[in-house]
Amino acid sequence: MSTKKLLILAGDGIGPEVMAQVRRVIDWMAKKRHIAFDVSEGLIGGASYDKFGHPLTDETMQDAFAADAVLLGAVGGPKWDNLSFDVKPERGLLRLRKDLELFANLRPAFVFDALAEASSLKTDLVKGLDIMIVRELTGGVYFGQPRGIETLPNGERRGVNTQVYTTSEIVRIADVAFDLAKKRGNKVHSVEKANVMESGVLWREEVQKLHDAKYPSVELQHMYADNCAMQLVRAPKQFDVIVTDNLFGDILSDCAAMLTGSLGMLPSASLGAADAKGNRRAVYEPVHGSAPDIAGKDIANPLATLLSFAMMLRYSFDMRAEADLLEQAVKNVLDGGLRTGDIMQAGKAKVSTTVMGESIVREMDKLAG
Repeated sequence: MSTKKLLILAGDGIGPEVMAQVRRVIDWMAKKRHIAFDVSEGLIGGASYDKFGHPLTDETMQDAFAADAVLLGAVGGPKWDNLSFDVKPERGLLRLRKDLELFANLRPAFVFDALAEASSLKTDLVKGLDIMIVRELTGGVYFGQPRGIETLPNGERRGVNTQVYTTSEIVRIADVAFDLAKKRGNKVHSVEKANVMESGVLWREEVQKLHDAKYPSVELQHMYADNCAMQLVRAPKQFDVIVTDNLFGDILSDCAAMLTGSLGMLPSASLGAADAKGNRRAVYEPVHGSAPDIAGKDIANPLATLLSFAMMLRYSFDMRAEADLLEQAVKNVLDGGLRTGDIMQAGKAKVSTTVMGESIVREMDKLAG
């Protein structure tokens, strides 16, 4: 049995409920495929603050360093809205990404045929959609200095954030995007605001240099971020891989996610640099939030978390057959008409979080023979 060291941080709200369905799949793989995961668990976000007074402890951070991969639920909720900025649940997530140096956020936006009608766009625009957004995660305006809120001599207050990128930060994220494109549709859209931002000019120039030197066979198009947002809702299937900075990636990936009909369906991966053996530190998490309004009701959609686990199998553990199996099981269950409330359609069967998880495992049994 090959052992993979996995840290599970279920987080807040619906996190523990959807993560319980991943444990079903882990148990199935141990029993049916003799694949053992050395699973440990920790707290992050509001749950960590409630117990330890901080959204991510040093001990949990060390557990993350020791793991082959981290699977995260979701963090935050109104309960912690009034906390000071430095201990809000989201700061735990940001520290996790920063300390692990997870600079590449992979946000797929794909549409299962069974759910094409759930999109707010016309079905023909989104059926078969398969986009990968590669977002730079540790630089840009979210981390640039100086930052803060200050009081001016005239009594006014001023908020300051700094958008800043270096050549190396741009090149390493573009390298990930080009490499992914070679395994997909061989096309990259690089997105910035070079028309009004010097950081955008640098971004465009460095991406072009990398393309010309290393990836000339990949089709490259440059696009302004506002135009990209418009094109995502006008003709989304023109895109294959989109690479962009931290701020624009945050916005555009959520825009692309809603093309699919529900945030409850979409996974994500955050990857670090490859070491000498080709391994990367990585955190996998669903795109959706903690949804505290439905927490504890057994009605949340676990599919985004299950698909995040599939991404982990593929990118961290090179277990492509198992990832394909899990993704095919999700597709078959949806084709069979089962739906959680967020993706419910007329004539389909509404099921709970638990039943959806059980159904996925039963379908894996069928597929595995």
